[in-house]
Amino acid sequence: MTIKAFCIALFLCLPLSAQAALVLQHWQTPQGARVIFAESHELPILDISVDFPAGSARDPAAQAGLAQLTHILLDQGAGGLSDTTIAHRLADVGAELGGSFDRDRAGVTLRTLSSAAEKNAALDILTRVLQQPDFPPAVIKREKQRLIASIREAEADPGTVADKAFYRALYGTHPYAHDEAGDPAAIGRLTRQDLQRFYRMHYSAPNAVISLMGDLSRAEAEAIAARLAGGLSSAAAVPVLPKPGPAAATDMRIAFPSTQSHVLVGAVGVARSAPDFFPLFVGNYVLGGGGFDSRLMREVRDKRGYAYSAYSYFLPMMEAGPFQLGLQTKQAQTDDALKVAQATLRQFIADGPSEAELKQAKDNLTGGFPLRIDSNRKILEYLSLIGFYNLPLDYLDTWVDKVNAVDVAAVKQAFSRHIDPDKLVTVVVGGAR
Repeated sequence: MTIKAFCIALFLCLPLSAQAALVLQHWQTPQGARVIFAESHELPILDISVDFPAGSARDPAAQAGLAQLTHILLDQGAGGLSDTTIAHRLADVGAELGGSFDRDRAGVTLRTLSSAAEKNAALDILTRVLQQPDFPPAVIKREKQRLIASIREAEADPGTVADKAFYRALYGTHPYAHDEAGDPAAIGRLTRQDLQRFYRMHYSAPNAVISLMGDLSRAEAEAIAARLAGGLSSAAAVPVLPKPGPAAATDMRIAFPSTQSHVLVGAVGVARSAPDFFPLFVGNYVLGGGGFDSRLMREVRDKRGYAYSAYSYFLPMMEAGPFQLGLQTKQAQTDDALKVAQATLRQFIADGPSEAELKQAKDNLTGGFPLRIDSNRKILEYLSLIGFYNLPLDYLDTWVDKVNAVDVAAVKQAFSRHIDPDKLVTVVVGGAR
């Protein structure tokens, strides 16, 4: 390994040690892109994330997989450069190009050294990927085949089968019911024109949220943001998603040749902007989010040995995301394990956590908070979250106080408002009944 390569590898692994004075800045580029920026010169690193409302919820009804395939192809040929050339140029300067994709958003990330030569070379690649994806026909064919193969392979996993069925049962005709990967038949029909049209409509400047973290000044950040937004289309911001209605009580049993049953129980939860976010977040730590400290683990695993683990979580999204409780168990004890999990949830909704449970949850959450922001990369994830979901700029500064402000009454009220134990969606994937 050369000295330059060693230094690059070292820099990319170092944590950001102190973030107490982190100041978030926010503005809009002349093209309409929203920008959020945190300046830090502790390490010679720049992290960038550019997010768009281009997740699977934006798939047209007959084109499930269009959003995912478009996102995959962004760096598979752009601005006249092949995917191989893009990879080699990034490697030459020690930069990393990545991305994220879910139901709400599609994003591209860049990590680079902040020295002028390396930064400019990396930004050139990022700019091409965002502004000039080529969608080469041969690469489209290849990536369609890969995506279809991965979906077919996932169909052999009972957990994947359960998850897809859960979202379909929970959201019905709402766009959140769309599977993130898409449908093989629909993917097979997609054309280059479909990809280009989706890209122009969704990867536009008014839709973009640009997050920057690291070793640059405000003026440099403004210039980079304007450069990244400058070559994007001017297509108007996409419409807001419809609000999902409550799901009807459902008990779905899916036969599957697996040794265990995969059990998912849940309901439509809350949006990322919901006032009840912190009471639900803290309360769920007690219920099923705190690992071995949680009630579900204690009742399902420790007392009865029905499952190796049992969990629950809220996944807030742009609109109301799911609340999900899950476990895996032997087929012969599926119904018993399910009854215990449901009873534990029902009792928690009725009584809330004890004072001791709540204190432990808050102590663990606030005590672990520094680990959530101990690196540039982790902070960038929060910046993109804050920017995309329009959260307050002081979100990180007030996080601990908001966790500490949660009391038992707030947890009980929040769970009662959002989770009706008589209207749960239940999906069991396992042996035939």
